[in-house]
Amino acid sequence: QNPSFWYRLSLRFRSGSGVVPTPRDKEEKEMVHRILRVDHAGEFGANRIYAGQMAVLGRSKIGPLIQQMWDQEKKHLAKFNEILSENRVRPTALLPFWNIAGFVLGASTALLGKEGAMACTVAVEESISEHYNSQIRVLMEKDPERYTELLQVIKEFRDDEMEHHDTGLEHDAESVPGFWLLKNVIQLGCKAAISISERV
Repeated sequence: QNPSFWYRLSLRFRSGSGVVPTPRDKEEKEMVHRILRVDHAGEFGANRIYAGQMAVLGRSKIGPLIQQMWDQEKKHLAKFNEILSENRVRPTALLPFWNIAGFVLGASTALLGKEGAMACTVAVEESISEHYNSQIRVLMEKDPERYTELLQVIKEFRDDEMEHHDTGLEHDAESVPGFWLLKNVIQLGCKAAISISERV
């Protein structure tokens, strides 16, 4: 193992250069832009959800845990901001809406207590993880070597989201009254948001 090689690779990954290959044609450009736009929107929305949770529960015992998960989401969003800028990808026009909707969702579920906040986290992170998995499948079918860097980013963030999902379950998400109904309603909203953000 060559330490300088791994150092250069880590710098390249952190800087974002080469994460997305130059599109070969219009079809590939549209596909990649769609992926990046919706991923950016998802991370933006997740940040606003955690902001809403912290507004309500920031000073409670669960506050530091929510902050820890939020800090990871901030890194995800910063990375996608970088990648969008480098590749001149237009973010979704619905960011102002997701800004408010995400915060309201986070704050309103947090008003149900720690369990409500964790139930929201479970629902949202499961939806985002599933969406990342579907993107991974698409890119693997297209050309895994061509999209190595992008796949690396998506897989890393998917693993973080699954960790948040599991953390929510470990902190009594399922004990909130009406958990399954709440989860299904939130996930329906997430699916709609993903579908719209890909196009608008």
